[in-house]
Amino acid sequence: MNIGVDAASLGMANAVTASTNDVNSGYWNPAGITLLKDKQVAIMHASYFANIAQYDYAAYATPIDDESAWGISMIRFGVDDILNTTELIDSQGNIDYNRISKFSTADYGFTFSYARKIKITGLHYGVNAKIIRRIIGKFANSWGFGIDAGLQYERNNWKFGLMLRDITTTYNIWNINESEYAKIQNAIPGQNQDLPESTEITLPKAQLGMSKKFEFHNDMSLLACANLNMEFARTHDVIASNFVSMAPALGFEFGYTDLVFLRTGFGNFQNTTQLDSTRKLSFQPNIGVGFKYKGIQIDYALTDLGNQSAALYSNIFSAKVDLSIFR
Repeated sequence: MNIGVDAASLGMANAVTASTNDVNSGYWNPAGITLLKDKQVAIMHASYFANIAQYDYAAYATPIDDESAWGISMIRFGVDDILNTTELIDSQGNIDYNRISKFSTADYGFTFSYARKIKITGLHYGVNAKIIRRIIGKFANSWGFGIDAGLQYERNNWKFGLMLRDITTTYNIWNINESEYAKIQNAIPGQNQDLPESTEITLPKAQLGMSKKFEFHNDMSLLACANLNMEFARTHDVIASNFVSMAPALGFEFGYTDLVFLRTGFGNFQNTTQLDSTRKLSFQPNIGVGFKYKGIQIDYALTDLGNQSAALYSNIFSAKVDLSIFR
């Protein structure tokens, strides 16, 4: 649930808390879906770790009336066809390859969003109710629930946004299949003897953002966005304390005739420790392109889960369709 959705946003280093205004707002800031003019759907696919892990996303959002809107989305991040060799060797030490089976491990996130404008001009809010489902083959599974809340405000062509994730602290309660887990316990003597913790906790996070779109002659535009991402724990972010850690993110989108878009972004600023124990500031650069024509938008981003020192980058594709084109 922390990776992000929509290649357009990922190409801008996720710095879209203030500017998001479409079906993907259910993830970035649910307040943004109040700016929808009509029904929209979106899909995305990405492969990570040399195509071992598959990341998929689908979303739908629609206005209820002039003041409110709702949306729903689904995320799956999974690794499929993992070889289960826990029964490869029997109690007599015999190897039987027919005893090898396959299983999948996957995380699912289901989000329902509701947003509404309020009487103060330019101010609107949104909330998310999230259900988290995690499955590790027959070995274990869990259910979790969480709530997000977001605000957006626009004044004099400046936009401001606040996104509070997991404000109630999201809990995942695990159910471990002890008979299956016993096969792991016996696989290597002296290891995996204790059952894992049955409760997983996701602490709250916050994103504070601002953006402005500049219009130029010859139908050109520039959208500039900035985020301040906060975690309420000590991390390796550029500003870190025991109470809160903060890191900036910057994103830019150059558009021509609202048809072609070029994007770049810089985020994930971290203080990393080198082999000689010195500290170095690292960051993650992203780039992307997009095309929009008659309500259909196709986007591409080149990004990853790490920083600029990582060699492997991921190709991310997404599509967004305004359903009014079918009328």
